[in-house]
Amino acid sequence: MMTKLYFWSAVIILLCCCEKSFSQSYGLGFFSHEVVQDQRTGLDLSPGKNLCFEDGFDLSFDLNFLPKRDDYFGYILRLVVNNSENIDLLYDNDFKEKHHFKVIVGNKFSKIAFEIPPATLYHNWNLVKLKFDAQQSLLTLTSGSYTGTASVHLTKGSCFKILFGANEYQQFKTSDNPPMKIRNVKITENGELKYHWPLDEYDGNSAKELIHDNKALVNRALWIKKMHYDWQRLGSFVVKGPASTAFNAKNDQVYIVERDSLKTFSVSDTKIKSYPFANKLTLLRGNYSLYDERNNRLLNFYADQKIVSVFDSASRTWSKDYNPKTPITDNWLFNKFYSPKDSSLYMIAGYGHFIYKNQINKYHFPTGQWQQVPFTGDAFTPRYLSALGQSGNGAYVIGGYGSSTGKQMLNPRNLYDLLYFDMEKKTIKKLYELKVGGEDFVFANSLIINEKENKFYGLIFPRHKYDSKLQLIVGSLKSPEYKLSGSKIPYQFHDINSYSDLYYSKSSKRFIAVTTFRDSTDKTHVNIYALNAPPLEAPDKLFAENSPFWYWFSGVFVVIMAILFFVFRSKKAVKTVVHRPVQVVTEINMDVKDAVGTEDVVKETKSSIFLFGDLQVFDDNGQQITKQFTPLIKELFLVVLLYTIRWERGISSDKLKELLWFDKSNESARNNRSVNIAKLKSILDKISNCQISKETGYWRINIDPAITYTDYQEYVNIIKDKSRLDHEKIRHLAAIIKRGPFLPTVNYEWMDSFKAEISNEIIDTYLHFSHSVGVESDPELLIELSNYIFYFDSVNEEAMVIKCKALVFLGKHSIAKNTYENFCKEYKLLYEDDFSKSFSEVLASSPGQVK
Repeated sequence: MMTKLYFWSAVIILLCCCEKSFSQSYGLGFFSHEVVQDQRTGLDLSPGKNLCFEDGFDLSFDLNFLPKRDDYFGYILRLVVNNSENIDLLYDNDFKEKHHFKVIVGNKFSKIAFEIPPATLYHNWNLVKLKFDAQQSLLTLTSGSYTGTASVHLTKGSCFKILFGANEYQQFKTSDNPPMKIRNVKITENGELKYHWPLDEYDGNSAKELIHDNKALVNRALWIKKMHYDWQRLGSFVVKGPASTAFNAKNDQVYIVERDSLKTFSVSDTKIKSYPFANKLTLLRGNYSLYDERNNRLLNFYADQKIVSVFDSASRTWSKDYNPKTPITDNWLFNKFYSPKDSSLYMIAGYGHFIYKNQINKYHFPTGQWQQVPFTGDAFTPRYLSALGQSGNGAYVIGGYGSSTGKQMLNPRNLYDLLYFDMEKKTIKKLYELKVGGEDFVFANSLIINEKENKFYGLIFPRHKYDSKLQLIVGSLKSPEYKLSGSKIPYQFHDINSYSDLYYSKSSKRFIAVTTFRDSTDKTHVNIYALNAPPLEAPDKLFAENSPFWYWFSGVFVVIMAILFFVFRSKKAVKTVVHRPVQVVTEINMDVKDAVGTEDVVKETKSSIFLFGDLQVFDDNGQQITKQFTPLIKELFLVVLLYTIRWERGISSDKLKELLWFDKSNESARNNRSVNIAKLKSILDKISNCQISKETGYWRINIDPAITYTDYQEYVNIIKDKSRLDHEKIRHLAAIIKRGPFLPTVNYEWMDSFKAEISNEIIDTYLHFSHSVGVESDPELLIELSNYIFYFDSVNEEAMVIKCKALVFLGKHSIAKNTYENFCKEYKLLYEDDFSKSFSEVLASSPGQVK
């Protein structure tokens, strides 16, 4: 009794203080036709049972469609009455239809048919209410100003199965659902709220019900709150040369300018298209791109040559080319914007040849003139790695890294001032300086300015780290305050070889982050991420909009209730075993206590892939998802992963057919490949920055090692350069192979070569390192190395010699003799012949193998 009292008291208080919090961005999104059928989202309000009502009930929910999808057909809601008849609310996307929302009763269309205007359907929540009257056997649906009725077969005490989206319920299964969002599902009986599912979860496969704790089941959830906190990687690919990027907000497209073509990446459907140039564009390091929304044109420019080239999309030509015979640029990582007021491109600050800059350069399109803009006002410290956001009459510039003299060698430092550049007055005004505590940071290239709310949005990161992280910052244009929002984005920062930018899509209300990294082979790695607006500070920040009093009071009240509740429960408490969710950490810690590096990597990266020992794949939450791989999906995953890591470029479609679908026609193999790759993608989506792609013409699995640990990748990194072996790498290799042989329970014919090669490489690696270790300096290490070799080759003569000599040096003569005798027995069993050397000959053998 006391427990129920505490519970309902807490619920009442929380409902009062949380009423406003439900105005936040939350709800359940539904995966739809963009994924295969068994990966689409479904919501079951009463898993394992039906909901029964004496006379009738009202069902209401908020509905919204996800914009810019290819196909919207499908079932929004299916009610199954007494396990015998279906009542469906569906969306028919036939363009010839006037009313796209329809209600079906059994196998017939009812008279209920209505429309929600696209502007409202895609951008606002729309209340839909269904009233079931058992006495009159009547269904009444209300949406906006529309009300329609239909006859239905209802009786007193009817029981309902209520299903949103895709479902697998008995003979009423359906896999077609539109890409939608719903929230605030409520059921009222006799005017009293009986059930309420807010659908405001951040993660998981269940949805809480506030009145009777009647949890709903969600399959393949797309939680809206999570989309406002976790950055979703939309695409990752590699292009040739020193590429640059721009964003067309009107079409929701990221442009990637490379040497011979323009790539367009659609952030709404993640489709990539490539348009080869009809003329030459000599891209140089330090080129930058910008999309001019006013004139609908893509610009590429190189400040050193004072050239701005305009792309003609119809002819696929550039207006100008650059001179390839020029020194490396003197203008890196400057800020830029296009001003329609004076038809000019502005470039501000930057860096080059150990000098930070504070110049403002301007290119005037009508005259083709390039000039340096003089300015007055407050001091503008020379800098780079600052952020710029355009406003009506100028631009805001914040932060960066530089020095008062502009010279890199004279006391450079992080800068945190917010400045405003007025184009008309040609003045710089300092608005304030951020008060920063903790780690220093710099900015990605652009700011998103919201002058209506006096806010700015930017991306920050520490410039002193190579494996860095981008973090969204929300600041004020009026006062020096800011907060961090959203999750972090992995970012490889190598100064002028790296670039990051932030854009905003008004149509989809999403922030778009783009990172580029140019590697030593002159290839640029491009990553594109998206985050729904408004961003959340933390996934559990449910009361952000409440008044301070309710925020404080509800917190104190809940703490008190919790204490009383647990005091009451403690009298009946029983001991329970708490299992750690990340089982792999425990296993590694137990098996490899002396391993250098592996333990830390696995602790920091919950997601991991293990190929040594049994195949194990863990998602971002540390949960094992290996069982989700069917036999064919597993083989597809392994062959693409191994070819990616071993040969970097990946595997061709022809090779995949040869290995997996050799007995099928080209068309059948292609269809099989498409279906199974789609299924594999849906599994890999559970691992951040782990994607299968074909941007290079070869199938690859791209994995961010900073997020996901892959033991085979670590293994390859160690053995590929034997000249750099040291004790740390040797022990790291030991930590990897101690889990077991390479995929011992996986037997594919094509994998035999991998397994044989790995065994030979490990043996050669340990033998190679043993040659650098003297018996006198570290005999214990030599014994350990020999044991590692025996793990893969029990009759390796050189390992036996090394171990025996090391044991003798330690005075363990009898153990050395036993080692020799065991070796001889193994040798006899394998070769059916006696080993030719005696124990004394082994000890007296040439020291060339071991010092």
